[in-house]
Amino acid sequence: MTSDKMLPLASRRWRNWGGNQESVAVDVLAPGTTEEVAALVKEAATAGRRVKAVGSGHSFTGIAVADDQRLVLHRLNDLISVAGDLVTVQAGMPLFRLNELLAEHGLAMPNLGDIDHQTVAGAISTGTHGSGRAHSTLASGVEAVTLVTGSGAVLHIDSSSELFQAARLGIGALGVLVEVTLRCVPAFVLLADERPVRLAEVLAGLDEHIAANDHFEFYWYPYTDRAQLKRNNHVPASDRPLSRFRSWLDEDFLSNTVFQGVCKVGQRFPSAVAPMNALAARALTARTFTDRSDKVFCTSRRVHFVEMEYEIPRECVTEALSALPRIIEGLPFKVQFPVEVRFTGPDDIWLSHGYGRDSAYIAIHQYSGSPYEPYFRAFEAVCESLGGRPHWGKMHYRDAESLRRAYPKFDDFLAVRDQLDPGRVFTNAYLDRVLGS
Repeated sequence: MTSDKMLPLASRRWRNWGGNQESVAVDVLAPGTTEEVAALVKEAATAGRRVKAVGSGHSFTGIAVADDQRLVLHRLNDLISVAGDLVTVQAGMPLFRLNELLAEHGLAMPNLGDIDHQTVAGAISTGTHGSGRAHSTLASGVEAVTLVTGSGAVLHIDSSSELFQAARLGIGALGVLVEVTLRCVPAFVLLADERPVRLAEVLAGLDEHIAANDHFEFYWYPYTDRAQLKRNNHVPASDRPLSRFRSWLDEDFLSNTVFQGVCKVGQRFPSAVAPMNALAARALTARTFTDRSDKVFCTSRRVHFVEMEYEIPRECVTEALSALPRIIEGLPFKVQFPVEVRFTGPDDIWLSHGYGRDSAYIAIHQYSGSPYEPYFRAFEAVCESLGGRPHWGKMHYRDAESLRRAYPKFDDFLAVRDQLDPGRVFTNAYLDRVLGS
């Protein structure tokens, strides 16, 4: 365990992956057992201190900012048990390690987002999701959690508990997750079909695309009428793998090395952004391949950015997208990243973005270091008017008053927070804003 108030400044300084959130902690704590977590939290509660658990830093909000005690969970990363399709792991395990362990046991996560560097705790606590009509957030696959409450008590919570629908997606406000039990599925192979199309063509066939594919999403390239369609479907065997060269060309060279250069050029010469987007959209080529599910879902992201993502009722997706060209054309700067659109089904988790409805998720991005606030605020206004809910790990400007209107179980969640952390040991400025102090 590490806890030293005289740690060098560099050891106490933290910055998230996107580079837009940072803090200097008073103490950095690295417990290796549940008992150590409980003892540290109990000590902090007695002393009137605050503790903030931090994962891999892939949230763009201030959800993991710790100005007092930062608790890092990298030592809590072991497999605990596999019982049929129920897999229990320590909550600090990164998704990429989870995926490898599951594959060794002939299992897989039923759905994933497009990166795999988040910890299990961070992914479920912020509402990480993939795409697919039969899926919701990763938290919907959680069967039980073990967490340390604000008093230092250790609670095991499963579906028999009235706390379950709050604890599965708790945005770090209820306690420190130390163990998570996930319901997995037999390992499966995906056939990925990716191809450029006109945006109007995608929107015209949207209902059919969603219904006909296990996992469906698309990207729209600003300043163009072009989109990139992505369809992933279950198949019996991986008989069409990408060649090593094509994989390197697409995932490493074009998506990262070349795109990084394009972003730097666009940042320095804004007038080049629109023509470069048009060129990129027309240069896209179709590809079809098969691979293990997590290797299709997840890709390498080395070009850093900031992001806002909004969930809206699925029937509102065309209205929301139609507002974006007007917003983008009116900005005093250029938008360098494509817009990502995904679709999920409903769940019953209280703070899940998809609570009670079929959802469309629209994610907008901007290259790190480039201006973004007018873009993000304008798009948020559109989504809020449609009843939209912001992703807990992506940038937004909402507060508790406005979020209460968006989440039917908001006050029920606050009641659980009062029960599990009445002294607000786990709060920070972000939680004070979105939940109230």
